[in-house]
Amino acid sequence: MSDAALWAALADPHRRAVVALLRTGPRTVGEIARACELSQPSASKHLKVLREAGLVRVRQEAQRRVHSLDPAPLAALDAWLAPYRKLWGESLDALGRRLDTRPDTTEPTSKD
Repeated sequence: MSDAALWAALADPHRRAVVALLRTGPRTVGEIARACELSQPSASKHLKVLREAGLVRVRQEAQRRVHSLDPAPLAALDAWLAPYRKLWGESLDALGRRLDTRPDTTEPTSKD
């Protein structure tokens, strides 16, 4: 799995919806298609991209193929985002401190 494939797979809103659905548990293509309001061929194409990116695993159960989320690539993505999350956290903390030191201007003014 390459980083580019991972980002490309997650760039599409339909594939993000499939990932979100699979977060709740394994599903067949038909279940994914219905839940995400996709045609079955479209759902299959999105699942192929997600499998190639390493985000989805598939297993055979009798006549059905069941897809499930593979969290490993998401953990790698989370690790990559960690420094940016820290940067935003520090920025938001600084904004919060700044706002806490300002006088309250939300008090209603009286009209005579």
